[in-house]
Amino acid sequence: MKGTVKVDESLCKGCALCIPVCPKGLLRVANERFNARGVHPAELDDPAELCTGCEMCAIACPEAAITVFRAVKA
Repeated sequence: MKGTVKVDESLCKGCALCIPVCPKGLLRVANERFNARGVHPAELDDPAELCTGCEMCAIACPEAAITVFRAVKA
């Protein structure tokens, strides 16, 4: 299964609760930019496309700022 994560940066409060729950360690804080709240938002760092779409990050997010997409190979 292939997955990807979309973080709505306007909702992200930079709490980073999503980062430690990712079993693949694919989320990080975007230290190079700020969102409208003035915090560094979370972002997916997955150049090798290892995300499985497990949804742990979305479950951990208290602001519902993370949407997970999953594609099933036919």
